[in-house]
Amino acid sequence: MTLTDPSPPIQKAQWKTVAIPSEHGGWSLTLEPVVLGLLVAWSFQSIVLGICALTAFMARTPLKTVLVDLWRKRWLIRSSFALKILLSEIALIFVLAILVINTTESQLIWIPLTLAFPLVLIELFFSMRSRSRRLIPELAGTIGISSVVALQVLSAGLSLSLAIGMWAVVSGRAIAALGYVRTQILKIHGRNAKNWHSDVAQIVALTVVLLTYVLAEVPTVSLILIGAIALFNAFAVRRTANKAKAIGLHQMTFGASVILATGLAV
Repeated sequence: MTLTDPSPPIQKAQWKTVAIPSEHGGWSLTLEPVVLGLLVAWSFQSIVLGICALTAFMARTPLKTVLVDLWRKRWLIRSSFALKILLSEIALIFVLAILVINTTESQLIWIPLTLAFPLVLIELFFSMRSRSRRLIPELAGTIGISSVVALQVLSAGLSLSLAIGMWAVVSGRAIAALGYVRTQILKIHGRNAKNWHSDVAQIVALTVVLLTYVLAEVPTVSLILIGAIALFNAFAVRRTANKAKAIGLHQMTFGASVILATGLAV
C-alpha cells in the first residue's frame, strides 16, 4: 500500500470533496423520507432518527473516499482527513442510535433495519470499486436510507403496516425518479439511452406502491400521485431532454408533492 502522497495538504476547497456529498438528487431523496416521517410520526425519536439519516448520508462521502483508497491499495492525505470525518460521524450516529433504542419501546424497529442492512452493503460494495453511479447501487442506497421513515413510524409506537406503507411510498417515488433521470441524463450527454429502461422503473415503482396499498397502509392520494408521476415520466422521457437542472427541479417538485400529500393524508 502506498503511504506517501505527492499532493499538497488538504485545502479549504478540497475538504468539501471528501466531506460534503455533491449529489443534489441524493440530498432530496434522503430528506424526503425524513420529512415524511416527521409529518406522520412527530416525536423526539423521529427527530433523532432524522438527524441520524442525514448524518449517515453525509458519512457516505468520506466512507467512499476511504474505501476507494483502500481498494486501490494507497493511503493519501485525503484518506486520513476523510477517516477523521468518518469516525466523527459514526460516533454521532452511534450515540443517537443508542438514544433512540433506550427511549423506544417497540422492538419492531429491528425489522426495517434488518431489511435495509444488505441494501447498504450493496451500495458500499459498488462505492468501494468507484461504481456507485450505476443503477443497482443507487437504487440500493436510496431504498436503504429510505427505511428511516419506517423507523420513525415504529419508534413513535405506530403500526408496522403503516411503516411499510410509508417506506413503499418513498421507495416507489425514488425508483420512478432514478429510472427517468438516469435515462434523460444519458441523452443530454449524447450517450445511447433506452426509453424502456425508464418505463420499467415506472412500472416497478407503481407496482410496489400498488401492492403495498392492497397489503398495508398507503393513502389513496399517494397511489394516485405515484401513478401520475409514472405516467408523466413515461411521456416526458420520449421528448427532447431538458437541462439537467430543470430535470432535477421537476423531480424534486414531484417528490415534495408526494411527501406533503401523503403526510397530510395519514
